[in-house]
Amino acid sequence: MHLCSSYLTLNCLKLYIDAACSQGVGEALHQRQIVDGEPREGVIFYISMKLKDSEARYGATQMGFLCLVWALGKLQYYLEGAVFEVYTEFTTSKSLLNVKTTNRHILRWQIAIQEYRGNITIIYKEGKSHTNADGHWIMSKATQLMTLK
Repeated sequence: MHLCSSYLTLNCLKLYIDAACSQGVGEALHQRQIVDGEPREGVIFYISMKLKDSEARYGATQMGFLCLVWALGKLQYYLEGAVFEVYTEFTTSKSLLNVKTTNRHILRWQIAIQEYRGNITIIYKEGKSHTNADGHWIMSKATQLMTLK
């Protein structure tokens, strides 16, 4: 198995982001790999975060932005300098880099992701087909693991 190590490999990394209603967010970082001469996608990381009470009250726009910014911050060492795709069920996430607003949260988030401008492609993926980073699943697995300890 060979990991994508060439700079010329396009879209090697994919980040899937999802919010589990008002409970938490889940993200999955995938990497395209060549296995037996065939390109396949493999998981590098699953991460999740329980939402604070104030975050749970965010609207769809802010929730989508929160998911994206939090994931980029947590996975910075893997994504810095890489060209990658982000798959999200939030249509508004595509506009985070370009939206004009006076909302202080959104302005702060825009500044936080400026370093990824030009390297990031945000792609909308309908919720039904967007199960790679299902927040409910990730959070339930994390709860099961904590219960086992």
